[in-house]
Amino acid sequence: MTIVEDRRAVTGGVDTHADVHVAAALDPIGGLLGVQEFPATTAGYAALPGWLDGFGTVALAGIEGTGSYGAGLARHMAAAGVRVVEAGRSDRQDRRRQGKSDLRVPKTVPPGQRPCRARSSVRHAPGPVLARPEVG
Repeated sequence: MTIVEDRRAVTGGVDTHADVHVAAALDPIGGLLGVQEFPATTAGYAALPGWLDGFGTVALAGIEGTGSYGAGLARHMAAAGVRVVEAGRSDRQDRRRQGKSDLRVPKTVPPGQRPCRARSSVRHAPGPVLARPEVG
């Protein structure tokens, strides 16, 4: 007799910045499983999917700023076979009222009102991504 272990589906949400990306792992009903910071580097891009996979099978990743700071991460996740969508930013007034803090947002906002909403699928273009100009 073979025992098959079912793994739960996990959704990742990533708030991207120039130097650090903050990822949250959510269960199928929106429960917070964990929050972790990753450097916005190739090493950070490689570590993030493995961290999410530790919670279950990654079904979807919502990444903020896939055309800028999140472009490299979005490409890396898509290349790993993860469905990636652009995660829209919350309303500016809501962010001010909530006192936005990247590590607190997933914990303090109820699942149905989280500021990260999928807007569209991510477009992928070949070539290097420059999210910010190099300062010399």
